[in-house]
Amino acid sequence: MNNPTATDALKSNLGEAGSHLKSAAAAASEAIRGAAGSAGDELKLGKATVKSELADGALSALAAGESGGAAAMEQVDQLMDKGRDLIDSAADLIRERPLASFGVAFAAGWIIAKLARSGGGSDK
Repeated sequence: MNNPTATDALKSNLGEAGSHLKSAAAAASEAIRGAAGSAGDELKLGKATVKSELADGALSALAAGESGGAAAMEQVDQLMDKGRDLIDSAADLIRERPLASFGVAFAAGWIIAKLARSGGGSDK
């Protein structure tokens, strides 16, 4: 009797199924290792990109800081020029109208003195 029994067929099929499952597990394991390797490579690439972008951002910030200093100096120069122009205009006015200029200066001094005395408060 060489006919395989149902039990023999079941064992054979189960053995074959087990062999296929073992091969599938090995393939899955290899796929996971490959994915982990790829993910690691992607992570390294992403990390390098982030570092590069941060470095570029820092360089841009430094350049902006240097430009800000230069812009501030330009503004100071413009303010100084306007101040000189104002002083020149005042000097021209004093030369043209010395008596009126003296009167305005005297009145301004008197008002400032009054405010200073009354600002001292309750000495009266």
